[in-house]
Amino acid sequence: MTADPRTPGRTLLPVASARQTWTTLGAQFRARPGLAAAAATVLVAAATGGLVAPWVLGRLVDDVIADAPVSRIAGRVAVIAAAAVVTGLLTALGAALASRLGETVLARLRERVLDRALHLPSATLERAGTGDLLARVGDDVAVVTNVIAVSGPAFVGALLSVVLTVFGLVALDWRLGLAGLVAAPAYALALRWYLRRSMPYYARERVATGERTQALAGALRGAATVRAYRTEDAHVAAIAERSGLARDLSLEIFNLHTRFGLRINRSEFLGLAAVLVAGFFLVRDDLVTVGAATTAALYFHRLFNPIGLLLMESDSVLQAGASLARLVGVANLPDTAPATAPGPAAPPAGPRGPAALDVTVRRHHYDDGPLVLADVELRLAPGERVALVGASGAGKTTLAGIAAGIIAPTDGSVRLDGVPLTGSGEVTSRRDVALVSQEVHVFAGPLAEDLRLAAPDASDAELLDALERVGATTWLRALPDGLATPVGEGGHRLTAAQAQQVALARLVLTAPAVAVLDEATAEAGSAGARDLDRAALAATRGRTTLIVAHRLSQAVTADRIVVLDHGRIVEQGTHDELLAADGRYGHLWRSWRVPV
Repeated sequence: MTADPRTPGRTLLPVASARQTWTTLGAQFRARPGLAAAAATVLVAAATGGLVAPWVLGRLVDDVIADAPVSRIAGRVAVIAAAAVVTGLLTALGAALASRLGETVLARLRERVLDRALHLPSATLERAGTGDLLARVGDDVAVVTNVIAVSGPAFVGALLSVVLTVFGLVALDWRLGLAGLVAAPAYALALRWYLRRSMPYYARERVATGERTQALAGALRGAATVRAYRTEDAHVAAIAERSGLARDLSLEIFNLHTRFGLRINRSEFLGLAAVLVAGFFLVRDDLVTVGAATTAALYFHRLFNPIGLLLMESDSVLQAGASLARLVGVANLPDTAPATAPGPAAPPAGPRGPAALDVTVRRHHYDDGPLVLADVELRLAPGERVALVGASGAGKTTLAGIAAGIIAPTDGSVRLDGVPLTGSGEVTSRRDVALVSQEVHVFAGPLAEDLRLAAPDASDAELLDALERVGATTWLRALPDGLATPVGEGGHRLTAAQAQQVALARLVLTAPAVAVLDEATAEAGSAGARDLDRAALAATRGRTTLIVAHRLSQAVTADRIVVLDHGRIVEQGTHDELLAADGRYGHLWRSWRVPV
């Protein structure tokens, strides 16, 4: 992780080193040997084909000087035309293969980045800020995609053309080749001048883009609050300040790019002048033919475009390199799923009855932060309904995440019927433990597809039954196309209570052994709270259930209430038992019951 100097306390997601980036890319290319070999072969053939026309043109000059027959001259012209056509076809095919290879590699990398991003601990993501992550999966992917689809194949082709053309120039006559190399130091100095000044700008530009995205995302996400407190001007000013920084960096890079172009033109002049002067003296002394000198000049002139492209496109390649390092930095993050621990064999896949859940947290904290949970021993008997209550910041959500297998405890374990609960082993949180949180997302698309995220093979009748169980049939009948109605972004907008009912219907379809509700009915508002509480009760009936209770009325119906205070269990028992004890729960109950 990297500290953000502009925002104290904020830690950006990691950026990979050059070695890590190349290692990751190399592994991706080696995973597709056939496509990589085909692309390389065709691109080399295309670059080689580009040498044919200048060489034949040189022979044509010698033929004209020697009064060669028209048939020979016509044959030379035909070869030049055929070489141009074949080279063009090979170049197009090579670009297509290179683009396909690059797009495939980028797609796999993007999937890996998304996988790691989805498994980031919420605390880590909050410290980094959503803007940093959005900039990586948005702007950085766009930059790399543009280079791969547009600049990448041309860049690789230009590199091959330069290497093969230099080889052809030296093979033609070593003295002419040596004359052409006069330009090499000038090119090298120009590139060195540019790289030393531009690379820091590109890294700063990507960070500035993330800052701008963070400011935009924060303002849009909290638009209602911004309007309510009339802080629009402050947010607009923050966005303008970050946008201005990104703009200024882009202008400085453009200025460097322009001055770099002048240095490239000077290098081209030096090289071509050296080849022409050397050719003049060699022809005068009968050491080479006019045709050979012409071919050498054409070869060097042929280097103008590929070298210019290599140097000028280094701008895009550097940006892509900076973006790629940011993507690989996220892709190489360790898997945060808890490691599989030894234990009894897991039960077979398929529906199962309620299970016992044992949660042991000796201590837990996020990274180097303060202790969040300590000395927690929590056991839920099969079919038991347990409510977790406590003041804000007591650690309820963290404990719920650990119980669901979403968060790995710093020191502790979670067992389901005695089997370690893991994120990727035989016993998985997806099949056996389901978590429904306060923040529910409705995916864009038909309602049926949204529900089938929990049960891909569920029939329409099963979907309707799940919705009926959570009390959603009233608003379902009002939808224009029933289960086929598009919901989410761009479709029918569901209320907060309806979205929670969809989440609870998914829970019914998943049929887990254990259900964890993390304030899953908190967004309903007072009007729909009672209905949503009934829906949650119906969805979890017959399952082992852990509820993070937002309203203490949810705790009253639980078989047992567990009270957390500063990360420790301080009380547990039934509602009546805890009220009689007149401890922490009794104080919370009286405070909650007092009218505001």
